[in-house]
Amino acid sequence: MTATTYFLLFTSLVFSAVVAFYQYLYKADSQLKINWLLAFFRFISVLLLLILVINPVISTKTNEINKIPLAIVSDNSSSIRDLKANDKALELAQKLKTNSVLNEKFEIQHYAFDDEFKAGINLDFEGKQSNIDVAAQNLKQLHKNMFYPVVLLTDGNQTIGNDYVYSFQETAKVYPVVLGDTTTNFDCKINQVNANKYAFLKNKFPVEVFVQYNGSKPLNASFTIEKGNRKVYSQTISFTKSSKVQSFQVLLEADKVGIQKYKATLNASLFEKNKYNNVKNFAVEVIDQRKEIALVADITHPDISALKRAIESNAQRKVTLVKPKEVSNLNKYNLLILYQPNINFKSIIDINKNLKINTFIITGLNTDFNFVNLIQSDLEFKMSQQKEDFNANYETTFNLFAQKDIQFSSLPPLQHKFGKIIEKSSLNTLLRAQVNGVAFDNPILTFSEKGANRTAYFLGENSWKWRLESHLSSKSFDNFDQFIDRIIQYLSTNSSKKSLIVEHESFYNSGENIEIFAQFFNKNYELDENANLVIQLINNRTKRTKNYNFSKINQGYAVKFDGLEHGSYAFKVRETNSNAIYSGSFEVLDFDVEKQFVNPDQEKLTQLALQNKGQVFYPNQIEQLIQKLTEKGTYLPIEKSVVKTTPLIEWITLLILLIISLASEWFIRKYNGLL
Repeated sequence: MTATTYFLLFTSLVFSAVVAFYQYLYKADSQLKINWLLAFFRFISVLLLLILVINPVISTKTNEINKIPLAIVSDNSSSIRDLKANDKALELAQKLKTNSVLNEKFEIQHYAFDDEFKAGINLDFEGKQSNIDVAAQNLKQLHKNMFYPVVLLTDGNQTIGNDYVYSFQETAKVYPVVLGDTTTNFDCKINQVNANKYAFLKNKFPVEVFVQYNGSKPLNASFTIEKGNRKVYSQTISFTKSSKVQSFQVLLEADKVGIQKYKATLNASLFEKNKYNNVKNFAVEVIDQRKEIALVADITHPDISALKRAIESNAQRKVTLVKPKEVSNLNKYNLLILYQPNINFKSIIDINKNLKINTFIITGLNTDFNFVNLIQSDLEFKMSQQKEDFNANYETTFNLFAQKDIQFSSLPPLQHKFGKIIEKSSLNTLLRAQVNGVAFDNPILTFSEKGANRTAYFLGENSWKWRLESHLSSKSFDNFDQFIDRIIQYLSTNSSKKSLIVEHESFYNSGENIEIFAQFFNKNYELDENANLVIQLINNRTKRTKNYNFSKINQGYAVKFDGLEHGSYAFKVRETNSNAIYSGSFEVLDFDVEKQFVNPDQEKLTQLALQNKGQVFYPNQIEQLIQKLTEKGTYLPIEKSVVKTTPLIEWITLLILLIISLASEWFIRKYNGLL
């Protein structure tokens, strides 16, 4: 409290005494004892009232001792059960949880992980994926800038996520406890089979195969690929002590349209403990045509390469790079991309007047805007010679096709000539320009549809930076490539608009979360946010039917399926109000990545311990681990001084005393007839 507060309290004390004395003791009558009692209560009442009016703040200082957290993180994936280490994992987790020495020294926190990170120690070992990286990232968020130990109960076999060796923060010492039999077992396995999602009829498509052998003796193994009951490929693979990992490529014939399922098998002559990893199923969708796209450019620019790679990430597209004066025949092309057109493009424009091929016009700093104004009637460009940097702003009202916001506003800026862009016809705009967070009317990506002809305009160069940023942020080009693919899909077809649009893959691996995305548009082709979408899922083998409701998400609706068994499924999506229907199908391939392992990954866990200054332990060394954690001078508790300030008006006791004092004075006066 300040000196002023002390002075006010002292003044209140004196004033209360004066009031009590004047009212009851000054010129007192014969009832002296009663007056003294009444004066006391009046003194207390006035003093308490004045104290509450002054409301002094009382500060109290306490010392708190905070224990260092000990994070015990358990692997809840099914590979622990497959390695017959689930009972031992439960035993170790319980032993660490109940250890009195650890509880006295640490604030013990229990977590579990499979494909997700969870709090608690409820382990069922049913997880379909292992993601140690997600555990490391969550611990970073929970214990920022804190020095603490982590006990990691796992087999070290990760199936998804970034390399966990470098995921844990530097201030965390990691002590892996290796679960599973560390005795090296003889094993041949197919590590991975890579194949494109699509192939073309009567063409050969490549399949890349990676195989591995764990053993010490030379071995010959038979590798085969079967399609149904027919063997389509076979070869013998020789493993030696110095050649335990091999990769090779196989060419298979695409002889039938549709989803073609294949089974790759690796058979060794010796007995294997785990044969599940000897088989890999994969599928390829065979299509009978490919969209031919001409990318016409008179200059060289990184955008051109980025566009070509993004478009051809879909095997159904083929991009041909051509110079404007070298094109004489456009009949084989389904789409024309005119990159920064100038007067040299006139011959192509003249040829296309009769063919009426849909076009995708991209402008930038090298564009002849006088020429562009002549060849189209959708936009009027009034450009200066000054260049401008701008970002993209996503338009939520866009409704030509399903495109989510991939954080366009945070992508690197595009460049374009400065000026005014006037929309002369009815356009549907997906992206508009913004500078320093302020939106402008100038479009960046807009679409025109006149009868059967469609045209898109992308107004800005350096979109190659968008593709690079997409990879930096998500470790994949998929977001950008799918964005371009949707534009190309819209432009390369002249089909009429659909009210119900559904997106799904043709096949999934078992254990994956399967998501189907849908959008529904009203009669004005505006996104209907009040649609009621349901899906009927049919297992083609068992004929069992289940119904699900879609959930509302940004710019559409989604439904997720978890735990579907492998097989073929058909589905129908229906909007109940309009009865619009979409039918489709997909395959769930028989593949459980958690059954691929016969041993824990000791090498990776040892790297993790060295990286984070910890130590690897085994289940029979749990006592040594406890001794390591409880060594003197390590992980000392942190003492903190906590000062709490409380206004006196919040003290309920003072209010109660004031009520008692006033009530007592009133009753005494009433009893003695002084009222």
